[in-house]
Amino acid sequence: MLIGAVLILTWLILLLRYPAKALPVSLAAAVGLGLVAAWVIWEDSRDTRRLERLEVRLNYAPEQCPVGKPLLVLINNGNNVPLTELRWRIAAYAPGENVNLAEENYSSPRYRGPGELLAESQWQDCLPLPPLRAGYRPQTLEFRAEHLQGSFSN
Repeated sequence: MLIGAVLILTWLILLLRYPAKALPVSLAAAVGLGLVAAWVIWEDSRDTRRLERLEVRLNYAPEQCPVGKPLLVLINNGNNVPLTELRWRIAAYAPGENVNLAEENYSSPRYRGPGELLAESQWQDCLPLPPLRAGYRPQTLEFRAEHLQGSFSN
């Protein structure tokens, strides 16, 4: 923080002392920084749009999954580029409610998708349940994938 303050103070002194030389350099740096910021915002919005095209369905299916992993997840990549990484959190809701009944703590399982999911393809697996609040049974809840974070290959 101190180094940043010193750099800004030095830049202001140079700008006031030598405006003819410092102003063009400052404008070029500002344009460069603006271009980098625009590129980062564009990349982020592109990944957000691609994540919105992913279909993630979660079903409590102990009859289809092994013991200890009763949550069936199906991911459909509706994009035209491969998905390279995907992470999410699972939320559990009672039907018609909007209170998340899944507890978030350090021992909660971390959910990750396939290493690479090709364009227009599906992946399914069985996952462990997140810890639920006391008194709720998983067969009576709706599970949703939230806070999706991922990346796609270009």
